[in-house]
Amino acid sequence: QVQLVESGGGLVQAGGSLRLSCAAPGRTFISYAMGWFRQAPGHEREFVASISGNGGNTYYLDSVKGRFSISRDNAKNTVFLQMNSLKPEDTAVYYCARVKSGRSYGTARRAEDYDYWGQGTQVTVSS
Repeated sequence: QVQLVESGGGLVQAGGSLRLSCAAPGRTFISYAMGWFRQAPGHEREFVASISGNGGNTYYLDSVKGRFSISRDNAKNTVFLQMNSLKPEDTAVYYCARVKSGRSYGTARRAEDYDYWGQGTQVTVSS
């Protein structure tokens, strides 16, 4: 069982920044593409960003392009989501997840494309 653990959420004013982290076990992390999703109350879980196994390629939800940046440190088995210029509509629980074997970071934008998930971290942006 893969255990993903997110951290870094919190309360921030509009225009502020947060950096989310997702820690994962070693051998089950390296070489797998990873992604971030979010879920706001009353809404379905929404894809935010994904990154290839070596970190060289990324893909973003249009509404976060230019504001969010996904990265990874394979030596530390950690994926990051740097969120800048936050807006109240970014308020949600943010989840990291591992892309299923055989799927590509670039097309893995549905929840069913991922097999292991973290417990989520709350991000609240006040206006």
